[in-house]
Amino acid sequence: QVQLVESGGGLVQAGGSLRLSCAASGRAFSPYAMGWFRQGPGKEREFVAAISWSGLSTYYVDSVKGRFTVSRDHAEKNMIYLQMSGLKPDETAVYYCAAVSREDYIAWTVENMEYWGKGTLVTVSS
Repeated sequence: QVQLVESGGGLVQAGGSLRLSCAASGRAFSPYAMGWFRQGPGKEREFVAAISWSGLSTYYVDSVKGRFTVSRDHAEKNMIYLQMSGLKPDETAVYYCAAVSREDYIAWTVENMEYWGKGTLVTVSS
């Protein structure tokens, strides 16, 4: 079993920046691709960004390209980050970390994720 714990959420003004972290622990950490999803009030959970085990491949939903950056700690591959800039009020959401037991993955949907964190709340004020 793998446990995912997110941190770094908080309140930020529109246009501001925030960095989220996700730490994975549990079973021996063989290759896992990891990603971020978010769920806003009254909305469905949606994919935001993801990164392969090597860190060489990254994936983003179109709406965050150029503003969000997903990265992986080279030394501690069980840590990933989401640097968010230019935040908008409608990006207020609980941000979840997720993982799949693959070195790389492209089908980043809610249904396909094997592990989930409990989420961290990001509130963007206007």
